[in-house]
Amino acid sequence: MKRIIVMQRALWLWIMVCCLSGAVWAGDNDPYPQIVVSGEGSAELAPDMAVLQLTVTREAKTAREALDANSVAMTQVIEALRASGIAERDLQTANFSIQPRYSYPAAKAGENKAPRIVGYTVRNGLTVRVRDLGKLGAIMDKSVTLGVNEGGNILFTNDDPSPAIEQARIRAVKDAMDKARALAGAAGVRLGKVLQISEQSYKPAPAPMVRSEMMRARSADAVPVAAGENSYRVMVNVSYAIEQ
Repeated sequence: MKRIIVMQRALWLWIMVCCLSGAVWAGDNDPYPQIVVSGEGSAELAPDMAVLQLTVTREAKTAREALDANSVAMTQVIEALRASGIAERDLQTANFSIQPRYSYPAAKAGENKAPRIVGYTVRNGLTVRVRDLGKLGAIMDKSVTLGVNEGGNILFTNDDPSPAIEQARIRAVKDAMDKARALAGAAGVRLGKVLQISEQSYKPAPAPMVRSEMMRARSADAVPVAAGENSYRVMVNVSYAIEQ
């Protein structure tokens, strides 16, 4: 009998321990009163570099002839860029292609003629980073003179945008703090400590681009360009505790 009583007491003790532990776990999972806000900040920075896309396109009856004509023109373009002070690391070939050109005979009743190759088109693209923006217009004009006849898109950017991004980050956190204070004041509660802060991905907004109109320039004067400013934006999420 004593043994049974001891076992019953031990069982009840185990049940109580489990119940208390369950209460603690449940308390740990209860949502903590908090205010969650997002903030956005931006900073502008004048570009100090331009990424220029140039393409030489040539057509001929054979792929060999088209390739040879293209290679001559592109070699002249690259040599001129080097002479303008463009470093080797800032020149990169992109989107090279050789494509046949087809002729599609008119279909006759009951007869469909297969298309035939009438020539070839060779395209050779070049990505150029121009670090001296004062030379950009002259470089575009010279490239067109030497045979560039496609492309011309420009992206103005910054070699090191980290100072602007840091400033945008600070402004984003301040924006989030101001929002949290406003929400707390409207709700009649007090802000506590910061529980969590995270940064979303940012993407610099490009300045306006000069498009393929530059390909129609044929004068000796440099092509006019306007660099504008780049705007760097950062977004953050911040969670504040609500003081009880």
